Amino acid sequence: MSDDTKTLVAWRPTGPEELDLVRASGWRRWPPRLPDQPIFYPVLNKDYAIRIARDWNVPASGVGYVTRFELAADFANRYPIRRVGGNTILELWVPAEELDEFNAHIVGLIEVVHEFR
Repeated sequence: MSDDTKTLVAWRPTGPEELDLVRASGWRRWPPRLPDQPIFYPVLNKDYAIRIARDWNVPASGVGYVTRFELAADFANRYPIRRVGGNTILELWVPAEELDEFNAHIVGLIEVVHEFR
């Protein structure tokens, strides 16, 4: 967490379809979840995001991206940090119905920081 800007840095591994929707939003919003996706889960570790993009998204769709964005820290604190594996495999679990409010608390733009093919 950055003390001077009071934001939490989060990462999101994504495939090309989701990235197209983020691009269409002007790099400001994550798209609504599909009916079989009740949770939006940004991750809190860049290396974990890289593993997902490289090892899951590439086989599934030919390309995987790692995005980075910042979230207002006071808002992010409402979501418990979930450890879903080892000590560095951390996620925020955001219920799909709260994604509009979540998007409203993104600070700045969503940016692509890695691409894997």
